[in-house]
Amino acid sequence: MTSSPRSPWPIFFIACIAVFLVSLDGTMLFAAFGALRAGFPQAGAGDLSWVLNAYTVVYAALLVPAGRLADRYGRKRMFLVGVALFLLSSLLCGLSSSLALLVGARVLQAIGAALLTPSSLSIVLAAFPQGRRAIAVSLWGAVGGLAAAIGPSLGSWVVDAWGWPWAFFLNLPLGLLSLWRGAHVLVESRNPDNAAPLDVVGVLLLIGGVGAIAFGLVRAEEAGWHSVMVPACIAGGLAVLGLFVAWARHTPSPAIDLTLFDDRSYRYVNAATLSFGVAFALMFFGFFFFVMQVWHYPLPLAGLAAAPGPLLVIPVAIIAGRHAARAGHRALLVGGSLVYACGGLWFYLMAGPVADYWGTWFPGQLLSGAGVGMVLPSLSAAAVAHLPGHRFGVGSAVNQATRQMGGVLGVALTVVLVGHALPTLADFRTLYLCHVGLALLTGLLCLRVDTRPRAVAATTPAVAA
Repeated sequence: MTSSPRSPWPIFFIACIAVFLVSLDGTMLFAAFGALRAGFPQAGAGDLSWVLNAYTVVYAALLVPAGRLADRYGRKRMFLVGVALFLLSSLLCGLSSSLALLVGARVLQAIGAALLTPSSLSIVLAAFPQGRRAIAVSLWGAVGGLAAAIGPSLGSWVVDAWGWPWAFFLNLPLGLLSLWRGAHVLVESRNPDNAAPLDVVGVLLLIGGVGAIAFGLVRAEEAGWHSVMVPACIAGGLAVLGLFVAWARHTPSPAIDLTLFDDRSYRYVNAATLSFGVAFALMFFGFFFFVMQVWHYPLPLAGLAAAPGPLLVIPVAIIAGRHAARAGHRALLVGGSLVYACGGLWFYLMAGPVADYWGTWFPGQLLSGAGVGMVLPSLSAAAVAHLPGHRFGVGSAVNQATRQMGGVLGVALTVVLVGHALPTLADFRTLYLCHVGLALLTGLLCLRVDTRPRAVAATTPAVAA
């Protein structure tokens, strides 16, 4: 017998540092929204929302093409380029003196994030033997889910102590560690068979379609739904997405491979991912608006108030992952969606104008955190459960892109409902009803998901990883 193989965990750690930062950056600015409003007083809530949405739209549109670039030019190389670009743009974000420069730097940051994310997953998959890959992917997804969940709480403390630029400067130490260790530890790999030219047309159609819908939604906060521009932008965005579908069906290597959706479970998982992505952004963004504008919490206290839910995500995800390995993901997804809906219903019924953290906020946080821990990592794992090994990476990337697009719509919807200067309790109750409705929709879609081991074995082609 030859010498024992090297442990994959150091490689996992390096890859996950970068993914942690990407996910953290996607939600940390929820807490910084008020500070950005103070820093750029001439900008409205709709304009400021593009600090969040410009990043998310570009990141989502580039995830799958970036995976193909990694296959062609090398996973290690694209990972290191992505981390370096992410760090440089984080520095530029923190140094931005105008909203336009900040949004532009966020676009550059999204390109770096898109380059490193699929490369990170491919690196993790290559580091683990076939039998341990499902566990590794679940943990990889849980790291991203945890970062997204704790981002608002951490961001509140950082922004209050040092100002909004430090929401970006915070990326630099850990990112540099990942870049340095990655250059020395990671081994180059590529898969030219999966490589393809960059689908520039498809990427632009995706960015244009999702961006137009988000633009229409956030303009409704200022112009009102009676404005012709609002429905025109939303209808135009839907039309552009329709053009993308037509383009993707006839181009050899589209930005999103629509043949993945031939699998029933994959279709329903991604539909559920979209609805849950909207609900997730709606929940966190709405939390900060509520406790700061209705209960008048200072920013650090608002971050502390939002912390109990995220702290539940990892332990619940670990327990849920063990169950899913034996019995599939359906029960977790449906049950977690119901728990998440109960969290929204609790806030709808109990949250009032007088601050009551332990009687109102804390129980709702526990329900929401448990729901996220059951649903978010399970969606990532269920998305690829039926896919053959050679489509594992692209299938995961499409699922992540879908969640990011949901996040764009969630941010835009939150700005519409409660982003104005003086939101009322009635505005927040409407938001919580949306939270409940989206959670129930997620659970309904997940009823059609079947990832039980026997079902997966029967439907997955025997393709070597």
